[in-house]
Amino acid sequence: MRKIIVSELTTVDGVVDSPERWRFNYQDSQLLQYSVEELHAFDALLMGRVTYESFAAFWPSQKHNEFGIADKLNTAPKFVASNSLKTATWNNSRIVSGDVVDGLRKLKSQPGGDIGVTGSVGLVQSLATSGLIDEYRLVTFPIVFGGGRRLFKDGASLPLTLIEAKSFPSGAVLSRYRPAPAQSAR
Repeated sequence: MRKIIVSELTTVDGVVDSPERWRFNYQDSQLLQYSVEELHAFDALLMGRVTYESFAAFWPSQKHNEFGIADKLNTAPKFVASNSLKTATWNNSRIVSGDVVDGLRKLKSQPGGDIGVTGSVGLVQSLATSGLIDEYRLVTFPIVFGGGRRLFKDGASLPLTLIEAKSFPSGAVLSRYRPAPAQSAR
């Protein structure tokens, strides 16, 4: 069975908005290597409409392909969870609409490798409450941004089990989590 893996960049205060405004001051070669290897390990990508439209407007025209990122993003299967998007013209893209949760359950049961999700905060929040996320990979950067959209809504409760923690020379920290098994009532 395929896994859905959420990979997000976040600040210490949980902001995931506009990482281009804060992440590059903390980029180091080990973090870059991790990011490239992670992207290449995903068999497919899953996005919400907003992230899809942003990526589709930028990546197809990229000629600089130093780490194979443009090639990977442009050729990988892409699934767009959206009930408002009517067409997905970026190469190898497919819209998952209607009952998106049911559609993604079916997608997970199909043959193939891991499906990566980045950005797409609304989608991640929906998937989390539906129990469809198999792993969270959060790279926390050593900065308090002070405002912006957070990955988890205020009041959200989601028990997680830490499976790995790794720091990078820049001070960024990778934390990998799986959803914790449901706690039985006492």
